[in-house]
Amino acid sequence: MAIEKMKLVRVDGLLPQLDELIAACCLNGDFHPEPAVQHMSGSLGYVTLSEDNPYTPDVQQMEELFRLAGQTELPAVTGKPRHIRDEEFELVHQVARQLQDLAAERDALVNEKSQLAQQRDQFAHFSGLDVPLEDVLGCEYIKIRFGFLPKASYARMTVAYAENPHVLFVTCGEEAAGYWGLYFTPRETADEIDGIFSTLFFERLHLPAATGTPAQIVSQLDAQMAELDKKLEDVARRTADYWAQEEKPLTDIYRQLKWHQSVFDMRHYAACRDNYFFFVGWVPADKAPEFEKKAKAIPHMRVTVSDPGEVEESTPPTLLKNPWFVRPFEMFVDMYGLPSYGEMDITAFVAITFTVLFGIMFGDLGQGAVLAIGGFALWKWKKIGLARLVVPCGISSMVFGFLFGSVFGFEEALNPVYEALGWSGKPISWWPGAPHSVLDTAAINPILICAIFIGVAMVFLAMLLHVYAAVRKKHWGEAIFSNNGLVGMLVYAAGVSLVSGFMKGPVFLPGSVALVILVAGLVVLFFQEVLIGLVDHHPHWKPDSWADYCMQNVFELLEYVLSYFSNTVSFLRVGAFVFVHAAMMMAIFSLAGDPPNMIVVVLGNALIIALEGLLSGIQGLRLEFYEMFSRCYEGGGHPFRGVDLTKKAQQG
Repeated sequence: MAIEKMKLVRVDGLLPQLDELIAACCLNGDFHPEPAVQHMSGSLGYVTLSEDNPYTPDVQQMEELFRLAGQTELPAVTGKPRHIRDEEFELVHQVARQLQDLAAERDALVNEKSQLAQQRDQFAHFSGLDVPLEDVLGCEYIKIRFGFLPKASYARMTVAYAENPHVLFVTCGEEAAGYWGLYFTPRETADEIDGIFSTLFFERLHLPAATGTPAQIVSQLDAQMAELDKKLEDVARRTADYWAQEEKPLTDIYRQLKWHQSVFDMRHYAACRDNYFFFVGWVPADKAPEFEKKAKAIPHMRVTVSDPGEVEESTPPTLLKNPWFVRPFEMFVDMYGLPSYGEMDITAFVAITFTVLFGIMFGDLGQGAVLAIGGFALWKWKKIGLARLVVPCGISSMVFGFLFGSVFGFEEALNPVYEALGWSGKPISWWPGAPHSVLDTAAINPILICAIFIGVAMVFLAMLLHVYAAVRKKHWGEAIFSNNGLVGMLVYAAGVSLVSGFMKGPVFLPGSVALVILVAGLVVLFFQEVLIGLVDHHPHWKPDSWADYCMQNVFELLEYVLSYFSNTVSFLRVGAFVFVHAAMMMAIFSLAGDPPNMIVVVLGNALIIALEGLLSGIQGLRLEFYEMFSRCYEGGGHPFRGVDLTKKAQQG
């Protein structure tokens, strides 16, 4: 549960051997390259090795082949490179020509079908016209206009132009917005009638030349499109058969090309001068000896390994090092911001606190089991990272569900288990006067008070982590005098004791002592910047203006007090969600009736698992980020990104 220690390796040698170095040492995921020119003086004459990758055009051509063959996923890169022969390149060009010809044939058929479909849609609007189009369009003294007339315009036409014998619209089809049809007009009055229909917002449609009634034409077009579908199926079959013959050698060629392209891309990190190169990168400390051994096995290679403290040009990348049961929670840390190198890794803290908070808010043995099993299945079969995180959350829900005595909302289902264990009842009701269920009125205050003290404990723990992180960095002033340091902890403890005593709750400090600590601590916090600057030897610890300093710190001190209060009260949501869960289940059972309808119970449980599981996760994450991370964590690191072609090959 820490950050992997790093070493900076610097290699220089002859430029023709750069590819050999990259292939031998830099492709197994343990090397994080950095631009070499950033680690050397410009006076040495080294410049970035800038070259066009000769493998990129061939890789792009190969990827186009996979696309033409209908492959949605590209093959993984191989970790066993070899030279690509000329006859293999010829095979690629031959397959490219064949697939391009098949694609051109397919595209022509698709285009033809699209045109026929467009014509079909046009004629389908007038399928109600039972007259051959050649007869309608062949009239000598009458002009015909096909198109669409809105319903409002049609109604206005029947009233405003009822006396005009030349305004005649024949409907052939109807939609929600209007009518498809045609109007007739004598040739000598065509301009006038066209103008009238223009004011009625008539949208004219020019039909392509065809013979027969619109319904017959639609039937003919359907038959032509069905024939085109058969041709498209034939092209697809021929493409699939041809690709099946050539897929294996082409996949191998692509993997080789992609490997060589990846190696050549790594060259861009190098700096060069004449016939020499300089290469720089970070490797995990335990991998540095192996890297050095492999690099020195190449003739004329010189390797220098340095600790981060010896290098000022670059900040080491962050590689988290956590056990498997903590690793799923790294995504939360990454969302907030990776810790910088040398900072404390709080992934384990997140794993424990988030899991506990989720379990309290979503405490149900049966529903937790569904979450755990479902999450495990999705992670195992679909490799969904978030599903892996759901597993411990579901187990936590099961644990607290057992304590609350809830199984899919049935509050008495575990009573026989408690009796078999020799217990007097569910653990939530063990102490005198305790409620028998979270739904009892007597449970409201105890659960909310418990949620507040969970918040107090979490805030204290976050402050302790802040002190620990400051001590690790030897920032003694920050550890002692900051609002999240030892003084802040004393102020917070005194405030909690005073407020708890005022609310008739438990008191762990005498009132007078707590008041003295609170006042003295606030005074120290008022001058914390000066005190931290003096202890940690900050160059500008003294304020430019004491008046401005005092004015600013009055508001900052008020902000500290408000943040203590708001961060603590925010944990009320933990108790509130306990009641929300119980109330929602009560609503489900009310809908299910007595005896309960099991279909309603099952569907209700499914809804609650999906809805409340999501809400509990969001609220737990909010508490982590705003109430705890803000007190003990900065982030700002950049991730370790090692080029790993070996694992890709294993996965492929």
